[in-house]
Amino acid sequence: MSGDTDLIKLYSARILELAADIPHHGRLDSPEASVKKRAPLCGSTVTVDLTTDGETITDYAAEVKACALGQAAASVVGAHIVGCSFDQVARARDALKDMLKNDGPTPPAPFDGLEVLRPAREYKNRHASIMLTLDAATEALDQAKAAHSCA
Repeated sequence: MSGDTDLIKLYSARILELAADIPHHGRLDSPEASVKKRAPLCGSTVTVDLTTDGETITDYAAEVKACALGQAAASVVGAHIVGCSFDQVARARDALKDMLKNDGPTPPAPFDGLEVLRPAREYKNRHASIMLTLDAATEALDQAKAAHSCA
């Protein structure tokens, strides 16, 4: 029964608040890049649409169908990603992965709100859902960067 209690503690009030209010939820009408990612273990999906000016994100939306942890991660990302550089997003993704896998440092600002997900490091089966938004955003930024380099 302690496993159930631990899981209940994982879903803190703050995580549930974030999950209930995801900024930029939905889809863009004319995205420059769009990537859909799925976590095979749990079936969570995130589709990220974005536009850039070639160096920073100018518009962003995400359609999120995930557990509360994946939704909370999407909420933190959605609140801060517009105006970020490609490198900031990649660093945040790498830091989140390190935080979950190795108890590494909190992702750098403006994504430091992802710290709320640190208790999930003990639940490896939840990591893929938590990573979905930043994984999709990073892949979408790679697409946008390639499009800008060809232009």
